Amino acid sequence: MTVQDVRSFNRFYTNVIGALDYGRHLYAPYTLTESRVLYELAHSPRTDAADLRTELSLDAGYLSRILNKFEQDGLIERTPSERDPRRRRIALTARGRETAALLDERSRESVGALLATVPADDRPRLAEAMHTVRTLLSHGRPPRREDVVLREPGPGDLGWIVQRNAALYAAEYGWNTDYEGLVARIVADFAEDHDPHLERGWIAELDGRPVGCVMCVRDDAPGTARLRLLLVEPDARGLRIGDRLVEAVIDFARDGGYRDLVLWTNDVLSAARRIYQRHGFVLVAEKPHRSFGADLLGQDWRLDLHPSQE
Repeated sequence: MTVQDVRSFNRFYTNVIGALDYGRHLYAPYTLTESRVLYELAHSPRTDAADLRTELSLDAGYLSRILNKFEQDGLIERTPSERDPRRRRIALTARGRETAALLDERSRESVGALLATVPADDRPRLAEAMHTVRTLLSHGRPPRREDVVLREPGPGDLGWIVQRNAALYAAEYGWNTDYEGLVARIVADFAEDHDPHLERGWIAELDGRPVGCVMCVRDDAPGTARLRLLLVEPDARGLRIGDRLVEAVIDFARDGGYRDLVLWTNDVLSAARRIYQRHGFVLVAEKPHRSFGADLLGQDWRLDLHPSQE
C-alpha cells in the first residue's frame, strides 16, 4: 500500500458520502464540521469549548466561529461551567435539539440509501472491512472516554436493554427471570406510551455497538422524575459511562421542569450507588425484600434538582 492508495480512497469515500458539499447533501445550512459539532453537543450532556476542541481536534478560532454561528441561530446557550468558572458550559436549546435530531435523521436516511445499494450477502464483508480499517488505524489503542457517544434508542435498542439487563444481572448476581420480566414491563410501558418532552432513554455507544443505557420516566408523585435501568457493559467500564448517563438524566429532568429525581436500587449494586452519591443523590429509605430469587436490601434515593441557594 502507498500514500497514493490512501489518498485515492479518501477522495472516493468523501465523494460517496457527500463530504465536500455536506449541507446540500442533507438539505441543511451546515457543513460537515458544523454538523459534527452539533452531533457532539447532542450526545454529550455537559460540554464546554475546551472539551469539543480536544475531542474533535479543532482550531480554537474555527470552533469559536462555529459556536458563535450556532448561538446566533438560537441552537445553543452558554452558561458558567459548574466544574470550572473560567469555562463556559455549552448546551443545546430546544431548537438546537430539534435541528440535531433532524440532521441525524437525514444522515441515517442517507447512509441507509447507500447501504441499500449493497447486496445483502456482501454487507457482512463490508462491515468486516470497515472494522479492519478502524482497528488497524487506531494502532491498537484502548477505547477512550471521548469514543463513547450517547444517543436516543433506535430500532432494536429497547430489546437490547431487556436482554442485556437480564443476562448481566443473572451472570453477576444470580438474579432469575423475575428481573427480566420487570425490565420488560418497564421497557414496554416506555415504548407504548411516553412523552418525549418529559421522558427519554439513552444508549451509550462505543465503536458502533451499545455498551450502556438508562431511562428517565415520570414518577407517580407530581413534579418527580424517576431514573431507571442504568447499565454499563463490563468491558466498557472505567470510561465514566455510568456518570455520563446519570448526568444526562439529571440535566434532562432539570430542564424538563421536574423538582425531584428519584430511583430505586439494591445495596449489592455498589458501583451504581457510588455514581448516585457522586451526583448528589441522598439515601432516604431502606427495606429488605426477597426478589429475583435473592434476599436483597432495597434502597430509595432522591436528588433535589433545584436546591435552595441559601
